[in-house]
Amino acid sequence: MSLTNRQILLQSRPAGRPGADNFLLVETPVPELADGQVLVKHHWLSLDPYMRGRMNEGRSYAQPQPLGEVMIGGTAGEVVASRNPQFAVGDKVVGMGGWQEYAILSADQRGVLQKVDTTQVPLSAYLGPVGMPGVTAWYGLTQIIEPKAGETVVVSAASGAVGSIVGQLAKARGCRAVGIAGGPDKCGYVTGELGFDACIDYKAQRDLKSLVQALKAACPGGIDGYFENVGGTILDAVMLRMNAFGRIAMCGMISGYNGEPIPMANPSLILVSRLKLQGFIVSEHMALWPQALKELGQGVASGRIRYRESIADGIASAPEAFLGLLEGRNFGKQLVKLA
Repeated sequence: MSLTNRQILLQSRPAGRPGADNFLLVETPVPELADGQVLVKHHWLSLDPYMRGRMNEGRSYAQPQPLGEVMIGGTAGEVVASRNPQFAVGDKVVGMGGWQEYAILSADQRGVLQKVDTTQVPLSAYLGPVGMPGVTAWYGLTQIIEPKAGETVVVSAASGAVGSIVGQLAKARGCRAVGIAGGPDKCGYVTGELGFDACIDYKAQRDLKSLVQALKAACPGGIDGYFENVGGTILDAVMLRMNAFGRIAMCGMISGYNGEPIPMANPSLILVSRLKLQGFIVSEHMALWPQALKELGQGVASGRIRYRESIADGIASAPEAFLGLLEGRNFGKQLVKLA
């Protein structure tokens, strides 16, 4: 029986804010498998902020997304045909299958496709807390911030796929965890369900002075570690409250993803407070992934690590769901359900 694969291609590069017209939905036949290949039917597609940077043509830490090709993206699904002895029909797998319903992969390439156990961890969680977002949180916290019990750790985008895990891991290490999120619902989730000690609603604190005052109230002993996902005014406010020898893990700068300048108001604080500010790309630290995934997997399986998903339905919904993610309309990990 012949199969049709629906795919989302990058049709054009955005000038500033991206739109639905940058993407194109196409249908293509699924070809026959060659030796060593497997056919995966995707159940879940992960949407992540890093994809916005890949849409640009400029210099970055990763190659730009080619025009006219399937958008890059993490996927979780099931092997439905195999000509590779390492994979059997029915195996649950995760990989970088892209924005499409099916993918043919040469599974002999190391790291292209990984089998996962779904008996205790749901398949979708391998794209969130037990996947790249979770490992990103774990690496930035444990390897850059290096928190000690009793210290205060602040995280922006605290209700999101990465930030929500940062705070929970910090609490598990005996820290005071303070989130920054947009709106009372998200802040209520961060403190009520995730167990953070406090959460600041940046939508209610529109200027630098009010943000600093809110941080002072939430972090009376100052800030020892900061996990940065946003940049801009939020970073300026946090830096004013950082303790001497504080550590900042620079994960993302979503406030500037559309090309907006993100000036730093007081860069001299890096020197005055002797801060460590380090950017990182989690894919460059694969040797530590097994250690991270062990802690994350056990946390999800036991219920100690909580998470939330925003789910769009069907491949055609991916562009609008992605645009919503960039504008903060998602709540937790943004996924597209494909099967």
